[in-house]
Amino acid sequence: MRAVPLPRFLSSVELAYLNVVNHLLAFPIIPVMVAVLLQVLELGPDELIAHWSSLGIDTIHALCTIFTVVVVATAYFMSRPRPVYLVDHACFRPPRTFRVPFATFFEHASLVPFFDEKSVRFQVRILESSGLGEETCLPLANRYIPPCPSMEAACAEARLVIFSAIDELIAKTDLKPRDVDILVVNCSLFSPTPSLSAMIVNKYKMRSNIMSFNLSGMGCSAGLISIDLARSLLQAHPNSYALVVSTEIITPNFYAGNERSMLLPNCLFRMGAAAVLLSNSRREEDRAKYRLLHVVRTHEGADDRAYRCVYEEEDGEGNSGINLSKEMMTVAGEALRANITAVGPLVLPVTEQLRFLASLVARRLLGARGGKPYIPDFKRAFDHLCIHAGGRAVIDELQRSLGLPAALVEASRMTLHRFGNTSSSSLWYELAYIEAKSRMRRGDRVWMIGFGSGFKCNSAVWRCLRAPKAPVDGPWSDCIHRYPVHVPEMVKLL
Repeated sequence: MRAVPLPRFLSSVELAYLNVVNHLLAFPIIPVMVAVLLQVLELGPDELIAHWSSLGIDTIHALCTIFTVVVVATAYFMSRPRPVYLVDHACFRPPRTFRVPFATFFEHASLVPFFDEKSVRFQVRILESSGLGEETCLPLANRYIPPCPSMEAACAEARLVIFSAIDELIAKTDLKPRDVDILVVNCSLFSPTPSLSAMIVNKYKMRSNIMSFNLSGMGCSAGLISIDLARSLLQAHPNSYALVVSTEIITPNFYAGNERSMLLPNCLFRMGAAAVLLSNSRREEDRAKYRLLHVVRTHEGADDRAYRCVYEEEDGEGNSGINLSKEMMTVAGEALRANITAVGPLVLPVTEQLRFLASLVARRLLGARGGKPYIPDFKRAFDHLCIHAGGRAVIDELQRSLGLPAALVEASRMTLHRFGNTSSSSLWYELAYIEAKSRMRRGDRVWMIGFGSGFKCNSAVWRCLRAPKAPVDGPWSDCIHRYPVHVPEMVKLL
């Protein structure tokens, strides 16, 4: 798929950064308050009583004022958002028997009866420049000749990937399933009855009063939507645990036609799942890995072009699949622009915002003589970046548009190479990569960016609370010593 340049969006965030005025107003107030407090502390008890008497305020009024201040302060502290901690996370690591090397993919595409020669060659060309490696995995049902995408096979894949991720999370956290208060599951294209969330409740014998949610049809960005939903619920329920499961079931979504725009998912999507444990309990702060700082969601669905750029439909022969529009990269750029406009003021250092404001004022007053517009440096706001590993073109264009160094997109590129596009769970494979390379430090900030149908762009910002030890198990444990690897622009298969 040809890379389409993203729009030039960084210069469009001017109005969002004008809230830096709030910081400017706070600067003169703080020293005045400190000076007044120091002056009061220098007074002796007799002087304080004399000053109080000179104000002419009686005791009843003073007590009422103090009571009011106490009530307001109590209401303020009780209404503050509860902190949300990421205790730990785990990702499914497919068995090697599910591996699909390039030669296997090519042979399978050549042997199935419904692909013509042009479709086979098109899929091979996509794979050659996709950035995927030789160890990505597909479910067994999709590797039969012809594929057998039955309901039972899809449920078997769901049980394998979801239960494996949850089992590892339970082992890492000593979590008791009956301690889970909130369960959120997202899977875009496979929505059986009973739901996947009900399947988890049944498997782990969770409580009857658990708050369970099953999100479908929300695309690759649904993982961060699930995090946001869990965060909102944790604000209303103190001392609670939320289990978030993100996956995409590949078995029922194999496209068996010859429409090129619908063949792309066959080439890019692979097996994967992630389980994340969140909590708002203060006692979890000591062992939690991260604290959630911000979630920003952008939905461009009001625009028909954005709404239809990732669309499930049938081709002319009745074969169901996902149609990826040629305008998808342009739409993604517009959604990212809107999302970054909202994220920037929340995360950029005050110095960056001041520089941007000074540049904006100079250009407003002096016009062209005010110099070139100052583009905020987002690299100063984050230490690590997890971009949804949707494809090589997405990562390339985001790196170019944001001016990111190769090190910041390494986790995304290596996740795409090792696991392929695992949809909403890809962000957690990237975070696991950073941890496996022992690069995370206490205080580091992580920016996750997800894209999905609708069209949506969602962001989450985390702060590391403690430097995680390099895991002895996990999705990267058997291969992290080989990464990073060089990913060539083209792997010639034919």
